Amino acid sequence: MSKHIAIGSPIHQEPEILKHFLTSLMRLNRGDYRFSFFFVDDNQDEVSRGLLAQFASLVPDVHIHKSTQHDAYIRNGLTHYWNEQLVWKVAHFKDLMIEHATLIHADHLLLVDSDLLFHPDMVSHLFHANKDIVSEIFWTRWEPEAVLQPQVWLWNEYQLWDQVRGEHVSSEEISHRYDRFVSQLREPGVYEVGGLGACTLISKHAMQAGVNYKPIPNLLFWGEDRHFCIRAAALGLTLHVDTHCPAYHIYRDSDLDGAIGFLQETASASTEPIFNWEPVHPSSLESSIDQSHNYPKPLIKRNKLCLSMIVHNESKRYLASMLELHRPYIDEAIIIDDASTDQSASICLDTLSGIPVRLIRNPHSTFHNEVKLRKQLWKETINSDPNWILHMDADEQFESIIPEQIHALLEQTGCDLFSFRLYDMWNKTHYREDEYWRAHLTYRPMLLRYRSSIPYFWREIAQHCGRFPENVFKLPNDISPIRVQHWGWADQLDRCRKFDRYMRLDPEAKYGWKGQYDSILDSNPHLVKWEEGI
Repeated sequence: MSKHIAIGSPIHQEPEILKHFLTSLMRLNRGDYRFSFFFVDDNQDEVSRGLLAQFASLVPDVHIHKSTQHDAYIRNGLTHYWNEQLVWKVAHFKDLMIEHATLIHADHLLLVDSDLLFHPDMVSHLFHANKDIVSEIFWTRWEPEAVLQPQVWLWNEYQLWDQVRGEHVSSEEISHRYDRFVSQLREPGVYEVGGLGACTLISKHAMQAGVNYKPIPNLLFWGEDRHFCIRAAALGLTLHVDTHCPAYHIYRDSDLDGAIGFLQETASASTEPIFNWEPVHPSSLESSIDQSHNYPKPLIKRNKLCLSMIVHNESKRYLASMLELHRPYIDEAIIIDDASTDQSASICLDTLSGIPVRLIRNPHSTFHNEVKLRKQLWKETINSDPNWILHMDADEQFESIIPEQIHALLEQTGCDLFSFRLYDMWNKTHYREDEYWRAHLTYRPMLLRYRSSIPYFWREIAQHCGRFPENVFKLPNDISPIRVQHWGWADQLDRCRKFDRYMRLDPEAKYGWKGQYDSILDSNPHLVKWEEGI
């Protein structure tokens, strides 16, 4: 049986470089392998988007995941300019590819950067190296006048000489060991290394073991590849480099002449050295985008957005104003009133007058067993046959740009789940930020495309079970730069009530964080001013 190799690449690329990259992918010798492709389209250039669309029209098993983020990525004749946000955005894209490869049961995942060109026999050499994680070598001048250096290393962030832990090595010896390592990489072979990236074949075993690109919280090393490699080593996986078929790196526009020469030199009699790309507008090839025979494309019945919410004694808090903000973009609402003793139910019906609302009133509160309540809401919501589900609490609101941007999220076809940063507002103008209050540094799932063909499973714990089933991240997902304000902590009286509730329902912090519970009533917390539009 042929081995299935998924090929993934995050793409934010200039058209001229992208043409050569796609040509190089098309020329890979398939042999006994079955290829599929997963691209994250992070392009800002419509020509580049069109090139991906044409590739999808010519090559089978292509899935294009459209990024909704719009970060500036600057490269010039000297170098590439990265920042923390860009690094971890790309890390997230690579983790999407690992999730995708796992979901479609691929035997291997080949992660490649979009400024690389490949020898047609590269995949065969990587596969027959028989390693869980192996990269193909390529060489780069990190500065215009610098010597060529490899993308693999031995120690720490980018140490290119061997050293025993605790050993003092003179500068002369460092130079000797550096030359020895670099010379070795010039010889065809497979060698163990300490770090690698950009052109890496990952086995199913490694993916199942848990390799990923998420930041390791107590590590300050720069770049997602370092975190991937250290995590892999901690999992007992060794890292290797293959040097039989070096790739070519188009790091600067000045490397383009060499790129053309590389494609010509590695062309076989049956392949074109340079493919004649004629980019088209992506919309004209909609049926070709998001296709994968092993990855079901969601069936969109209509652009129907259902607000899903639980309320309990919210009439004197934020309920009316939150619902008023949701009105412009929702199509219906499913709301569970969890045994309120105030006017919460009537506020829901009055504020959403004119919009279909299904209101379920529980005679007795079940919040002490939160997963039971969340599952009840889920069941009622999916019974309405929604296209998209927006799960918001009664004290949460999007920032003001949401009415202009939410329809772009609903209308795209490459992503089924969006996560957002949530800011814990501590008063009308400031949010809290300290060691216990850092929710806004992570992303929470709030917007889900419902797919009835998938079985969903919940985290079966009494508190903090999550607002969606725990396996929703198996679906194609993305993060959104749109922020959410959480007003549940913005009033001193509310903070006291929540503290009392946690002490009553979870006194030993089995389901939460004891330090955070204890910090709720801090008299002088660190606050940061909320700035709209950031």
